[in-house]
Amino acid sequence: SCSSKAQDAAKENKKYKICVLPSDRTGVSKFRSVDPHIYLQNMYPDEFWIDIIYDPPYHDDNFWKKYDLIHYHRGIGANHELGKMVQKKLTKWGIPHIMDLDDYWLPTPDHPAYMMIKNANLHKQIVVSLGLAGHVTTTTQEFVNEIKKLNKNVSIYPNAIDHKEKQYIPKPTTSDRVRVGWLGGSSHIKDLEILSGLFGRLYAARPDKLQTVLCGYDLRGTMTEIDPKTKQQKQRPIKPIESVWYKYEQLFTDNYKNIEDDSYKKELLSFNKKMISGDENSTYRRVWTKPITTYAANYNHFDISVAPLKEHIFNRVKSQLKVIEAGFHKKALVIQDYGPYSIDCISAIERGGSFNPKGNSLMVDTSKNHKQWFKHIKRLIDSPALVEDLGEKLHETVFPRYSLEFVTKGRAEWYRELIRKS
Repeated sequence: SCSSKAQDAAKENKKYKICVLPSDRTGVSKFRSVDPHIYLQNMYPDEFWIDIIYDPPYHDDNFWKKYDLIHYHRGIGANHELGKMVQKKLTKWGIPHIMDLDDYWLPTPDHPAYMMIKNANLHKQIVVSLGLAGHVTTTTQEFVNEIKKLNKNVSIYPNAIDHKEKQYIPKPTTSDRVRVGWLGGSSHIKDLEILSGLFGRLYAARPDKLQTVLCGYDLRGTMTEIDPKTKQQKQRPIKPIESVWYKYEQLFTDNYKNIEDDSYKKELLSFNKKMISGDENSTYRRVWTKPITTYAANYNHFDISVAPLKEHIFNRVKSQLKVIEAGFHKKALVIQDYGPYSIDCISAIERGGSFNPKGNSLMVDTSKNHKQWFKHIKRLIDSPALVEDLGEKLHETVFPRYSLEFVTKGRAEWYRELIRKS
């Protein structure tokens, strides 16, 4: 039920004003800042008014005081010192302010952003902001346990998806082959290296049935070169063979040995951009990058989603977005039995090999990476009915639990409560 303050606001025709401060314009803020709050305003148009602000006026006290609640991702704006100042003022004025954090503050050294974050002390800045936040939201209980060492007021608001958004409405394409795919960004080489040699073995076992699909292919970027004499730095466009996506593709094609068509191999190694390289029945397809507003439509190009994950703290406290996306698209999922992936996934194949009818995925024990990835995917290639069954069961697991509609109801109640108490 609505709080008394919410009822009073409705009577007075006054909307609660919420300021949302995303940390970027194209990436994580879609899931953590922008979409959840636009959905909140659309679900409760008579109750909530949302302003999304990218460059806040730090020193304008009247700007901050006109809001009933402030929500920010990682910190308030890009200037950490000024952001800290605003956090302290909001606490002093009694205005509820919520910091959202969905990734651990310091990646491991093999992450491409590690040196940039370390050199700029961004991880230390995030830790300070966490301590000053009135409330913190994150994605999983694992991360709650870490954040509580710095701030006791932590709540879980998982990544959630608008099931009516076009990119999440399944429209699967067809193929005579069973298609094993991966969709992600440029920071996952150590995760994907878990699959080294896998697709060569699978192709040797099922040459007429396997297709691998790599989604998100992207050759943009620069390389920094340092002159050994002058120590001057200069940047140049990255060469295709220097890109992490070239390394990914080597994994998915067994260093191109799975591609027997020489003309297709030459096409791939010319790196000419097209939406999709290869056809429905080729042994491998390269799907080029799409914006965050359409990227999930790539799930329509494969049947089985793979999600390897290296074991370390950065991965352990990540969200289960890969599970949610695969479930919304009704894909069979072969996934690491670790961290966020252990929250909702139940392996259909138990230890000892018995079948669990409640299973919604096939899970790989890290100590058995060398054999379980192969066994699980081969089993699915040989059993299209199991592929379909696991996809349906995963969908039942994640929907409606991770739909924006479901999560927003809880968020609205919490916001009403915070504003009422302020």
